[in-house]
Amino acid sequence: MSNRRVLMLAFFAGAMLSTMFTACGTNDSAAQQARIDSLSVQVNQSYKPGLGEFMMGIQVHHAKIWFAGKNGNWPLADFEVGEIKETLEDVKQYCTDRPEVKSLPIIYPALDSLAAAIKAKSPQQFEKSFIFLTKSCNDCHETTHHEFNVIKIPDVPPITNQVYTPKR
Repeated sequence: MSNRRVLMLAFFAGAMLSTMFTACGTNDSAAQQARIDSLSVQVNQSYKPGLGEFMMGIQVHHAKIWFAGKNGNWPLADFEVGEIKETLEDVKQYCTDRPEVKSLPIIYPALDSLAAAIKAKSPQQFEKSFIFLTKSCNDCHETTHHEFNVIKIPDVPPITNQVYTPKR
């Protein structure tokens, strides 16, 4: 469980306890409010990943998909597509202050196409869908005025201590 979620749970637990103590006749509302305020400050100051950190993760997954698919490791490629989808959900949750989040739907058709190619275990469909995903990433960067951030089909694996061929 993330640190932020733990703090949020603690905040709500403190609020519940405060309500219970007040209901039970405890008249120490100032102390309880101070505890709630303290927990609220901790939640607001807890670590929150930035959009760039999420995008770096997506870029690694993007490259791993390429090498997995080119080697016919369909389970790994499928897993990495899921990781990108999960990361995009995290972006929506944690980067609500970023206008770029509105452009994320650009990516979903390409991810769906890639997932279908992986499910079909079709190398030709995979390559076409991967190119579509890469283009969609760049289209999103253009739309959000980050056109200087160009994604391409990778030349070398991003992680060199991972096997990209299927386990037999």
